[in-house]
Amino acid sequence: SDVYKRQNANKLNIKRRNFDMVKDDCIFCKLANGIIPTNTVYEDDDFRVIMDAAPAAMGHALVIPKAHYDNALNAEPGVLGSAMEVAADIARAVKKATGCDGVNILQNNGEAAGQTVFHLHIHVIPRFNDDKVNFSYESLSPATEDVVAMAKKIADNL
Repeated sequence: SDVYKRQNANKLNIKRRNFDMVKDDCIFCKLANGIIPTNTVYEDDDFRVIMDAAPAAMGHALVIPKAHYDNALNAEPGVLGSAMEVAADIARAVKKATGCDGVNILQNNGEAAGQTVFHLHIHVIPRFNDDKVNFSYESLSPATEDVVAMAKKIADNL
């Protein structure tokens, strides 16, 4: 399986390299590192996947790195790619286990974006055509010159 292949591939070993990157006052550090018991779905040297305690849908799982990063914007190189590989494997398993019609894989950065626990984590949420889960927003209709200006401003900040 893909999970088995990744477990035995070149690992990040984030926790081993950065043992000081586990915060004593972070609930997700405690969950990811087995200090607090969880309903664990998957674990390797770098990540633990647990069932969300307040799920948006049955089967909602969280991919949590064992090392502490407040969010994706300050994660070590390679962490996000590895986390998304784990999330994709979990999403395939969630789809098979629940029979859902689709899966959201999402990650929030900052309070304004909906982040409530400030430890990097990825939500894997099964979705059904008739569910009540809602991540909607109102689309904007900006002027072309505003989009061009914003694209330049973002590019200038890379």
